[in-house]
Amino acid sequence: MNANTSRPLHLTVVSAGLSVPSSTRLLADRLTEAVRKQLADAGRDVETQVVELRDLAADIANNLVTGFPSPSLTEAIEAVTSADGLIAVTPVFSASYSGLFKSFFDVIDNDALTGKAVLAAATGGTARHSLALEHALRPLFAYLRAIVVPTAVYAASEDWGGSGDPLTDTLPSRITRAAGELAGLMRGRPGATARPTDDTAVVPFAQQLDALRPPR
Repeated sequence: MNANTSRPLHLTVVSAGLSVPSSTRLLADRLTEAVRKQLADAGRDVETQVVELRDLAADIANNLVTGFPSPSLTEAIEAVTSADGLIAVTPVFSASYSGLFKSFFDVIDNDALTGKAVLAAATGGTARHSLALEHALRPLFAYLRAIVVPTAVYAASEDWGGSGDPLTDTLPSRITRAAGELAGLMRGRPGATARPTDDTAVVPFAQQLDALRPPR
């Protein structure tokens, strides 16, 4: 058996919710469970780690002004950069990601997420903020040279338990579709330690598409 298919995959979840409990963490948990199910159905074990940015707010601010991360922040950064897949969820403030969310990714090296499979998601009070996924989160991870799955998931207040927009499907169906896309990329990823070191090592787009196709 190939070592890459026998070892557990590592999934890191970044939640930038500020309240306890928060809809941001709730969405993060539902996405995590959906990815775990997709990978389990494909015969892959997965280990998950959740990074709650609320608990690291002071550490992130101190790192921004001193350049030195605390042990807790170092552990969180390592969890993100070494994972096979990343789920990143933020509340939407002023039509964009939260300052805490952006500050965390500001303290990560620009090339540390190269080739990383990422599922971007957000929560907000109204569906009018859903475009923040496309004009804020997707460009952020594109700049970091991550591989962002096609389906980004936004959850407005009315999505929780509602029938959903007929043009965008229900929230559960969007979660399932996005989870399948991330699980596909994670299965095709060669391993967290084999991070590309230059542009030639980035996974070709055709290979990304192959990874998204369901197993036969």
